[in-house]
Amino acid sequence: MDLGLKGKKAIVCAASKGLGRACAMSLAREGVDVVITARTAADLERTAAEIRKETGVKVTPVAGDITTDAGRAAALAACPAPDILINNAGGPPRGDFRDWGRDDWIKAIDANMLTPILLIKAVVDGMIERKFGRIVNITSASVKSPIPELGMSNGARAGLTGFVAGTARQIARHNVIINNILPGPFLTDRLRSGFAEAARASNRPVDELVQERMKSNPAGRVGDPAEFGDACAFLCSAKIGFIVGQNLLLDGGAFNSSST
Repeated sequence: MDLGLKGKKAIVCAASKGLGRACAMSLAREGVDVVITARTAADLERTAAEIRKETGVKVTPVAGDITTDAGRAAALAACPAPDILINNAGGPPRGDFRDWGRDDWIKAIDANMLTPILLIKAVVDGMIERKFGRIVNITSASVKSPIPELGMSNGARAGLTGFVAGTARQIARHNVIINNILPGPFLTDRLRSGFAEAARASNRPVDELVQERMKSNPAGRVGDPAEFGDACAFLCSAKIGFIVGQNLLLDGGAFNSSST
């Protein structure tokens, strides 16, 4: 299927590795020029080179922290009129809510709720004027099924979900479409670090925990970031204008419900 995206421009946040990188790669394969952001310049440049080599599109790396005013300004300066925005940022740490103070909560809300909202605010009017826009927020399966030790992530991402539910329906008539993707277990550095932490706490081998997790999933595995990227590209398609304000859960069927 031709997604109708050739020649479009995208900003993809936190794209040097993991799910952000996968989204940038999938969009680039569709002919989209991408501005990719991340905090670590070396990782970002390496990813940019890999995307260019495989796809031939224009890739502009912008090193910086997208959760700061300066980081957002740099990304928008590199692509002031994007057709596509992929919001993504690392999640806050695990822990017990009793140990978190106000500063911890503000940092989590800044990264996982306010940053995407501010980026949407910065680009949405231009998209409306041009009669085309696709915004995808990478949130978490915890929006559907909260994870107790990820309380800050649960709260901040649920807040973003509520904001998007209202905003998406206000602007859809202009062919500016916002949706969310809710990842479950994908084989990223964050998942690997979670397994390593659990292995240390339980004094068990990492491989044993990975196999356990895979067996417990209805799909019998964890997700491949590449399939996440392709789902993201589909939600950016010129052909999905009737999919509005939805939460696409990609978790291999782990969340058991007759209504998702």
